[in-house]
Amino acid sequence: MKLFLSTVIIIFSLSAQAAWSQEKQIVVEDFKPSSVNQPEKKFPQVNSQRRIRTSILAPIAHSVQLDIGGVKYDMQKDSNGIWIGESNPQDEGFHYYQLNIDGASVPDPGSLYFYGAGRLGSGIEIPSSDQDFFALKNVPHGLVSENIYFSKLTNSHRRCLIYTPAGYNENEKTRYPVLYLQHGSFENETGWTTQGRANLILDNLLALKQAIPMIIVMDNGYAYKSQSNKVKEGREESVFEEVLITEVIPMIDAKFRTISKRESRAIAGLSMGANQTMRIMMNHLDTFSYYGGFSGTANYPSTDVINVSTFLDGKYKEGNALNKKIKLFWLGLGTKEPIPFPGSVGAFRAMLEQQGIKYEYYESPETAHEWLTWRRCLNQFASKLFK
Repeated sequence: MKLFLSTVIIIFSLSAQAAWSQEKQIVVEDFKPSSVNQPEKKFPQVNSQRRIRTSILAPIAHSVQLDIGGVKYDMQKDSNGIWIGESNPQDEGFHYYQLNIDGASVPDPGSLYFYGAGRLGSGIEIPSSDQDFFALKNVPHGLVSENIYFSKLTNSHRRCLIYTPAGYNENEKTRYPVLYLQHGSFENETGWTTQGRANLILDNLLALKQAIPMIIVMDNGYAYKSQSNKVKEGREESVFEEVLITEVIPMIDAKFRTISKRESRAIAGLSMGANQTMRIMMNHLDTFSYYGGFSGTANYPSTDVINVSTFLDGKYKEGNALNKKIKLFWLGLGTKEPIPFPGSVGAFRAMLEQQGIKYEYYESPETAHEWLTWRRCLNQFASKLFK
């Protein structure tokens, strides 16, 4: 019996290796330049199998690899010193990548650069079957503007990006609800418009009359006390919550035609931003009425159970006060997300149900911890706001 099982395992292993090898060798030659290439650059390219092909001139290099998410693919050099190679099939959506030349990781000069993974680097778009909802189309477009401000809490100049919907500048008497939308770890305030296509998602939703016109504020989630106020041992203390509540929101209400009340404010974020905004929401229910957590580990504020009785006040004394305060409690993630995301979100959902807290839950099909997941989440979440 043991011999039989060993033989079966060996045959299965050899068959799997042969299948993998065959998949690696058969490459469909229908590559096209990526939609996020530098102008006039032919590489990187993507084919119908969702493989990425890159090319770079490096005549004196000894080794060049394509690195996508830590998986490295060897490239080959021709007689002209041009290296070329391709990856295995990738998931649909946006991916960060880099080239590794003789051990040094560098951006691909053929792609546009995006701030992610803590650096400006290369990115590529693998066409998705549902990309129409974030595509650039012939519809009225809103404006993304840069707002620079000085933060007393951080003793530094900071920046947030503001999306105002189409018609904002023409309809001078109309006031708008506001969504405060946060990025993930090792990204910044540019992520949601550059990688996330948030402005295009809202433009398309509004053109279809599937969302309420709103302002979106995207700030940098990395905010620390000034050098003179840092805690001991060189560790930095985050003051992003205080910056948002005491500096950013009053500034936005003063500069833009907002509806400055809690019923017209939402807060949401992805990954790190989901956890940040969850804590902020629960600490400031007098400021926000809608919450969206995309791919967060959903700890509140760490692993504590939400005690709904602590949210009773003079207005809501009976029933579940938290359900009356939060108009929408929304969670979403991709079906291919790695641990700890599905597990911790599952435990968090179980806790919400045990406490009788109402929420909505969405799973993005066949996506992992990546921008296509979060684009889909925003598309779903924004369509439910302020209604």
